[in-house]
Amino acid sequence: MELKDLKKEYEEINVIGEIVFSSSQIQGKIRELGEQITNDYKDRDLLVISILRGGIFFLTDLVRSINAPLSIDFMGISTYGISDTSGGVVRITKDLEEVIENKHVLVTEDIIDTGLTISYLLRNLKARYPKSIEVCALLDRNIRRMADVNIKYKGFDIGEKYIVGYGLDYKQKFRNLDSIYELKIDAVKKDIESIR
Repeated sequence: MELKDLKKEYEEINVIGEIVFSSSQIQGKIRELGEQITNDYKDRDLLVISILRGGIFFLTDLVRSINAPLSIDFMGISTYGISDTSGGVVRITKDLEEVIENKHVLVTEDIIDTGLTISYLLRNLKARYPKSIEVCALLDRNIRRMADVNIKYKGFDIGEKYIVGYGLDYKQKFRNLDSIYELKIDAVKKDIESIR
């Protein structure tokens, strides 16, 4: 099924709302970020780390826009006990395969919200003695920030809207939409089971 057909199917059950960031907006922003990163790392050996699962969409497009030597690796993170007021307990479910000591590391995220998970991850990675470590996020929801996070490379600011698409999910669905859409929370409560 093509993405336009998938989007239409979701609209028909009143789950997907308006486009927040179109595919062309996303790709344009990624090209800008790629140029910045290329300029900053053109004479360095860069390791780009993606946080699974949603971050892989951003990672694959981003690394193709970076014109500098690089390698990639992945980490899996689970957070338990999340609420609006606490970050829960963070657990690494998949660790890096690469050794990062004395390497320039760029951690990529699809969205940074409270900042608690990424700050835990950065502390963990800094303990492995990289030469440098920076963060690149496609989306920054800083209005909910609870931990101080320096995002050197940032795509878009996002408010309180619940969003899906381009790697972002609701119950593991909608990641494969090529644009980022607002998810209609009121509809999801009753309709999410019908699209499984």
